[in-house]
Amino acid sequence: MSQIQIILPDNSVKTFDHEPSALEVAQSIGPRLAKETLGVKVNGSSEISDLRKPLVNNSKIELITTKSPQGIEVIRHSAAHIMAQAVQKIWPEVKVTIGPVIENGFYYDFDSPFAFTEEHFEKIEKEMQKIVEADYPLIRKDVEIKEAISIFKKMDERFKVEIIEDLAAKGEKTVSIYSQGDWFDLCRGPHVQSTGQLKAFKLLSVAGAYWRGDEKNPMLQRVYATAFGDKKELDQYLKNIEEAKKRDHRRLGKDLGLFTFHEWAPGSPFFTGKGAIIYNELQRLMRDKYREYGYQEVITPQIFDVSLFKTSGHYQNYKDDMYFMKADEREFGVKPMNCPSHCLLFGSEHHSYKELPIRMADFGRLHRYEKSGAMHGLTRVRTFCQDDAHIFCTVDQLHVEIEKFMTLLNEVYGILGMQNYKVGLSTRPEQRMGSDEVWDKSEAALEAAVKKLGIPYHINPGDGAFYGAKLDVEFVDALNRPWQLGTLQLDYNLPEAFNLKYVGEDNQEHRPVMLHRAILGSLERFIGVYLEHTGGHLPVWLSPVQAIILNVTDRVNEYCEQLEDKLFKAGVRVEFDRKSEKLNYKIREAQMRKIPYMLIVGDQESQNQQISVRKRDGTNINGLDAEQFIQELVSAIQARKFDATINKT
Repeated sequence: MSQIQIILPDNSVKTFDHEPSALEVAQSIGPRLAKETLGVKVNGSSEISDLRKPLVNNSKIELITTKSPQGIEVIRHSAAHIMAQAVQKIWPEVKVTIGPVIENGFYYDFDSPFAFTEEHFEKIEKEMQKIVEADYPLIRKDVEIKEAISIFKKMDERFKVEIIEDLAAKGEKTVSIYSQGDWFDLCRGPHVQSTGQLKAFKLLSVAGAYWRGDEKNPMLQRVYATAFGDKKELDQYLKNIEEAKKRDHRRLGKDLGLFTFHEWAPGSPFFTGKGAIIYNELQRLMRDKYREYGYQEVITPQIFDVSLFKTSGHYQNYKDDMYFMKADEREFGVKPMNCPSHCLLFGSEHHSYKELPIRMADFGRLHRYEKSGAMHGLTRVRTFCQDDAHIFCTVDQLHVEIEKFMTLLNEVYGILGMQNYKVGLSTRPEQRMGSDEVWDKSEAALEAAVKKLGIPYHINPGDGAFYGAKLDVEFVDALNRPWQLGTLQLDYNLPEAFNLKYVGEDNQEHRPVMLHRAILGSLERFIGVYLEHTGGHLPVWLSPVQAIILNVTDRVNEYCEQLEDKLFKAGVRVEFDRKSEKLNYKIREAQMRKIPYMLIVGDQESQNQQISVRKRDGTNINGLDAEQFIQELVSAIQARKFDATINKT
């Protein structure tokens, strides 16, 4: 064999007399790097390959190590194998299925004759620790399909046999098997070098799951767990889990009286008067920004003849997520998105290049079918409203519009105290409309824009919308959890499908480009995420009750009522707690309700036309002039000031 050259990230070259593995490349650089190597990315791929697989000539590689952000994926993948080995060591009658990595951890589905409970976890973790301490090397072996089927049939691992038979039907000739000690599993990899590289893991919960998600298939036991590079990271994650339970928006929504659900309307939240205030204030924020940024708000229908969705591609690509009905012997669909109706609206008039860009905003209600098992409070519902908008522009206007979108997003997120976010470039999915040439153009335009704006970004392969590539904005909350909220989608396909036109400067007809964009995304989802981010301690301008008056004695009630009237007329959402309870009880109750300001009035305050203020973070300010406080409070509300102490309370 001629010499094999492997290209490193700095474009230096390592030469071998055979096709080396990534581990061999790491060893040629140094023992420390070799010890830390977990996997490899080849030729710019986002997928991590196993460190044991041979590399072909002129492969450009990036080694994934224990210090790489994606290294945790390899660690968790291997932890799933260690958990499965431990379970079968303790209970040999349990059969294994699959164990993928998921966000913040992994799971493994078991076919067990008994139901796992959290009481089993300690026993499994002790056995896992023994496997880690044994430091078994993980050995990869490629096996012919027939041999693999025979191996797993003898073990009565019927789920593994089914997986291998499916691979054979797709034309695969071999499968890879990883062994550690005397245990092995069917797997593509990648995996760590040895079990001793696992430093910190924890089993979290158990749930039922149908094999391959089909309710006609057997019910399995799904054990959820997580693993980290060190114990400190694991401890912080477990601490965050406990904090997340306290911040669960479903619990906060109930405690604060914001929203509820009913079995007769699954996945469809009911917002109370208090919850509706939050909803409306968020819409008011966006409407104020729309005025600044030149958007026109439109209203479009909810139900359309299916011809609309066939033209837009939703019927072909999104049908399973939609609701349909029949009337007048015609089939109608409830809109899952606003974009097709905005195309109709744009196409209903003639347009000149002088009018572009046209920015249409729409708070219309949308409906999407979510499986009952996927629904989760406000963050996964069947009916919702977005701060949705579509921009029709020329190709030459794209960069400016993308820049304006990012500026607007930064302003809104700044007001809400949400400066920590990441941007992902989501590329073409398997199921899509339009030619590869159009997708090349769409992806290249977005990538060029973020590079020119100096925005750090990562690639989300295959996560684009079926009509175009997109920039997805992932907000990272107070517990370091990512949430996809904002989005900007570049679409050449829908303007083509709807034959949209404008007359250019050359007096000829041209096709506009369409940008789909949202800042907050679904308001329902946003409220759920934001409640958890703030722990329910909303900014004053967003709080359903902004101030509550607490009397020390009934003698001051007349003054309290005067204060309440002044605050109400000034536009402050205020309550007067007249209950005959001790002051400490009232303060505690107001704090439980997370009301930003408690205005305490006793004899002295009443006589001096003053108030004493207690903030929800426990800060006390005594003897304030009432009129001055009201003015300052109103100014803070109108300015939508964000309280930096919110996430510390």
